[in-house]
Amino acid sequence: MGKEAGKFSSQFVDLSKVKTYPLAERKSLVRRQDLAPAVRWREVDSLAFLFPQILKGKDLREVREAIVSAVAGGKPVLWGLGAHVIKCGLSPLIIDLMEHGAVSCLAMNGAGAVHDFEMAFLGQTSEDVAAELESGRFGMAQETGAFLNNAWKRYVGEGVGLGEAMGRALSERPLPHGELSLVGNAYRLGIPVTLHVALGTDIVHMHPGADGAAIGLGTMNDFRLFTGVLSGMGDGGVYLNVGSAVVLPEVFLKAVSLARNLGYPVRNFTTVNLDMISHYRPQTNVVQRPTSAGGKGYSLIGHHEIMIPLLYQLVVEGLERVRGSGGPDL
Repeated sequence: MGKEAGKFSSQFVDLSKVKTYPLAERKSLVRRQDLAPAVRWREVDSLAFLFPQILKGKDLREVREAIVSAVAGGKPVLWGLGAHVIKCGLSPLIIDLMEHGAVSCLAMNGAGAVHDFEMAFLGQTSEDVAAELESGRFGMAQETGAFLNNAWKRYVGEGVGLGEAMGRALSERPLPHGELSLVGNAYRLGIPVTLHVALGTDIVHMHPGADGAAIGLGTMNDFRLFTGVLSGMGDGGVYLNVGSAVVLPEVFLKAVSLARNLGYPVRNFTTVNLDMISHYRPQTNVVQRPTSAGGKGYSLIGHHEIMIPLLYQLVVEGLERVRGSGGPDL
């Protein structure tokens, strides 16, 4: 008994009529020269050569090139840091990037100031919130609240922001582990630090010395300062948002709008979001919207304690190569 034809086989397309062409004529997105080489990093001139010129490997190399080119061209490189960057042990790398001229402004939230002070004061930070919350001890470390609140009350009235006020206080009272302070080292190097604070979000706001008027005025001054530095980003500047999911992406977007409203040509720059997971605001307010009129945005997802050391090494070796050769060799 013969096989019965399928009920719908008469509707099959005829593959014998398909038109093909030689593979060599096709444009391919992955090429031999883009592959990652199987070599030891000491055997290559740059750590960048270990990354494939494909997807995020290509993006990481382009981010490095954007930062190095900005520094070489005298354009600002702004870093927005969430507090977890400090808690992941990365402050020494950011400080060294300051020393290399790869940080034009450092923007942080209030928690960043807390952890930065505690590292400088005691060489340790990050309390066990769950263990302290039940007793009401969470956030009540005396020195943290006293130092930051006193610094802000003392200096903000002189027309400075929270970041500069903290930097001044650190310069006047050297702390046992001051070499670990982002704010202290930035102040020493003449790099502006801006602290963008939402009242009620930081442990120091619970302390009796907290002055809402001083904190509010200081963070407003810092917003104006941040916008002022950002106004020079056009045609080659870079902004990196590292680990801030809400506050700093919102601050950055408003600063871009304000700078453009005031007539500054803030276009054709590079933005980068680095975080452990993808969030809506960084992707929208940092990577996409600000670069829609010119420039390019990148999103690099990975743990800070892995991604930042990689980027640090790439940037430092790129800057050393440029300065050693007298020109870019990326």
